[in-house]
Amino acid sequence: MSEEREFDIICIGAGPAGEALAGELKVGEMSFAVIESNLVGGECPYWGCIPSKTLLRSAEVLAEADRARELAASEVTYKVDYEKVYKRAFEMARGLDDTKSTQGLEKTGASLIRGAGKLVASGQVEVDGERLTARRAVVIATGTSPQVPPIEGLSTVEYWTNREAVLAPEQPERLIVLGAGPVGLELGQVFARLGTRVHLIETTPYPLPMGEPEVGKFIQEVLMRDGLEVSCDSKAVRVAQSGKEISVTLESGDVVTGDRLLVCTGRTPNLDGFELDAAGVRKTSRGFISVDAATLLAATGVYAIGDINGIGGFTHLSNYHGKVLGRSLRGHKVTANHVAVPRVIFTDPEVASVGLTEAIAREKGIDVKVGSIPDTLNMTSRGYIHGEPGGLVKLVADAQGGVLVGATLVGPTSGEMIHEMAVAIRAEVPLTTLADTIHAFPTFSRDFEAVFDNLAR
Repeated sequence: MSEEREFDIICIGAGPAGEALAGELKVGEMSFAVIESNLVGGECPYWGCIPSKTLLRSAEVLAEADRARELAASEVTYKVDYEKVYKRAFEMARGLDDTKSTQGLEKTGASLIRGAGKLVASGQVEVDGERLTARRAVVIATGTSPQVPPIEGLSTVEYWTNREAVLAPEQPERLIVLGAGPVGLELGQVFARLGTRVHLIETTPYPLPMGEPEVGKFIQEVLMRDGLEVSCDSKAVRVAQSGKEISVTLESGDVVTGDRLLVCTGRTPNLDGFELDAAGVRKTSRGFISVDAATLLAATGVYAIGDINGIGGFTHLSNYHGKVLGRSLRGHKVTANHVAVPRVIFTDPEVASVGLTEAIAREKGIDVKVGSIPDTLNMTSRGYIHGEPGGLVKLVADAQGGVLVGATLVGPTSGEMIHEMAVAIRAEVPLTTLADTIHAFPTFSRDFEAVFDNLAR
């Protein structure tokens, strides 16, 4: 630990938010410390985005090989080499070595303090029993951990979360997945395409319950074509293990069995040991730190950035929060804008969204007008050319204001296409301007023209 016990700014957490904050503060004259009890870099590079998307790419290549039989070849043969898949994911996760990330952080001028940091009072942080003082601000950037539901018997079972699944050295023959949110869908599709028999269990009527209903239904059909068994409107009430076999009993009385159980039922904030009341910090109803969305201020002298504030659990948003707060602490007049934060699920096809869903827009009293390309993108020129897996487009507009307020895209390049929608929503680009914008032919993005034209009328 540094001999200095006082800093201008202390950040608890060296994930994407903490790294971005340090990157902004390096050009200033303030002293700052970053506290981390685990690997520098956070969840994303070691157990989240990077290894999971590496696995998805391996699975996508196999699916493309299968599609070659229809589009380009009379015969395609291959043998899945799971060890190769695992090794590549492990290498992309830096071998769980944060040496380079640590060096990068220290180059910013930050004092890296290894240990479990926690807020104990206003301007006071404790690290493994030793106290540090922040003269100007304490920044909480501790992120989240997998949430484990209160299911009978679950604590007695050797289950996976995303951390074990993305770096699993052995492939299970049968995998049960609890939860059909982004993580459950991505990893479920990965293992199914690698040859595992996957059974997905979801309590809501369709996958991705927070999004547009037609998207969840479409993705469910895609997953079933990939060989996944999907049980929606199904609640797990009991879990048991006998030898290597795990059984999940549903409320209906049905029993699902497998070799491995993957729990993907949300995230919970990392705030163990924090004395938030002593610093005047409040929690939201979901247990996250309540902040002013523009300034990211949680209490006098206390800020919360990244996943911990519950605004959104995305690496790119954490990075944005770190940059915005860093510039603000250096005296720049900047605030965070959350109107158009893109969200991408990297299934095949990708699911990307930004802004409001139709239901939320109506709840807000907006005069909603919807434009869409229903069924599949295979009905369009680029869709015909590309072939499977298809997709859809749904845009939500404010008819009175004449602007876009939400967009959801499903298709092979939706994660790239969504940024046009993000700019349109944030800048409040008139629908007439969007309808008059030329898109190259034949691209997936050109399909927007007809939808924009209908919305602008």
